[in-house]
Amino acid sequence: MALPEGRYGKPRRALPTWARWSLPVVAVLVGAVVAWVGYRNLGTKPVEAKQTAFRVLDAGSVEITFEVVRETPEKPVVCIVRARSDDGDEAGRREVLVPPGATRVYPKAVLRTSKEATTGEVFGCSYQVPPYLSTR
Repeated sequence: MALPEGRYGKPRRALPTWARWSLPVVAVLVGAVVAWVGYRNLGTKPVEAKQTAFRVLDAGSVEITFEVVRETPEKPVVCIVRARSDDGDEAGRREVLVPPGATRVYPKAVLRTSKEATTGEVFGCSYQVPPYLSTR
């Protein structure tokens, strides 16, 4: 039985063999890249830090004690700590070098602030120590 001409449009051609194989391969590669990016951004971090204590010393300084846990204790770490004022503004910020040592350390840092601070916190840590902080 033949279809009436012009009623259903032109018949579609099948995909070439190379396209039938390459499209699934491309989809798997894109999925692998998305999974890798997700793991790098959302997976476990090689350095983690959290504030354990802070103490307002006076109207112009805060002492922050924080915990650093790292996967490779033989590498130095740089941590950024900051103080915030009552209105939420950042009142002070400082980079702190944590030298190689134990897996879990508790460094302290004193920050000078531009106005009276009400809290101190750790902003983040990294193994990428800037040259001006390096001890080498």
